Amino acid sequence: MITLRATLEVIGVVEEALMKAVVLKSYGDVDALAVQDMPEPKVGPGEVKVRVTAAGINPVDWKIRRGDLRERMELRFPTILGRDVAGEVMEVGPGVTDFKPGDRVMGVVQAGYAEKAVAPAESWAKVPESMDLKDAAALPLVTLTGVQLMEEAVNPRPGETVLVTGALGSVGRSAVFAAKARGVKVLAGVRASQKAEAQKLGVDGVFALDVPEEVAKLPMLDAVADTVGGKVVASVLEKVKPGGTLGSVLGEPPEAKGRQLTVRAIFAHPDSRRLTQLGQAVARGDLVIPVSKRFPLEQVQEAQKLAEQSGVGKVLLVN
Repeated sequence: MITLRATLEVIGVVEEALMKAVVLKSYGDVDALAVQDMPEPKVGPGEVKVRVTAAGINPVDWKIRRGDLRERMELRFPTILGRDVAGEVMEVGPGVTDFKPGDRVMGVVQAGYAEKAVAPAESWAKVPESMDLKDAAALPLVTLTGVQLMEEAVNPRPGETVLVTGALGSVGRSAVFAAKARGVKVLAGVRASQKAEAQKLGVDGVFALDVPEEVAKLPMLDAVADTVGGKVVASVLEKVKPGGTLGSVLGEPPEAKGRQLTVRAIFAHPDSRRLTQLGQAVARGDLVIPVSKRFPLEQVQEAQKLAEQSGVGKVLLVN
């Protein structure tokens, strides 16, 4: 039977479904962001379409906005930012068996600052029943980045000593969590003002990396898991044993060249199984990813401005 909609589509009467989304109109400050109608994404084979409850704001978002990554990432404007979301499954594509409409999920996506998002099934994980669905949007990118930094880039053995820079950030907390699970001696590198808070991570030592005297007191390290870059990582490289490892989420620092170090830069990749485990760890309280504030989608400029300040917990956009 040919439906009325099918007939209308053939003659071009049915308009494309639209959704509200935050778009980046050009490189620049937060005023380059605007909320407008955009075409809804369509689900394809192996993909899952989700009605977005909340989206997380991450450093990569404002780095893209400012143009910091333009040499590595070509954009066509207007473009929708946003790498992680949580919401409810609307539709699954052919071949998807692990998810069904109505499932509460979180995932690593492209174009997450929107009312709807589509990504491959491997990008999604079910959200524990006890977790607020909005807050689940804070988890996917940062937890996978931190865990993969530790497990894949650093890959320490039990008993080794590893320094995590930026240990109180969301990625740093996740790296600390993964290192402790491996029986590693974990040292937290933070700012002097954060030392008391960092003690709550349950690590083997806390060092203020903005205080030269404390950097000098660092023991020799088997590895560094770096989430900060810049002068911070440069200041600790002399403390890494010859043959040691530097794992980074920010690329290889120039200061590492010529040293007897194995350097591995990592970019997070989707992992449904691991993300499910990390969600369960957060639900149990074994891993804490603080949420600083929630903003409605329309207040994206204010939200990104807050998130861009250092030392702030995760900031969320809520539909």
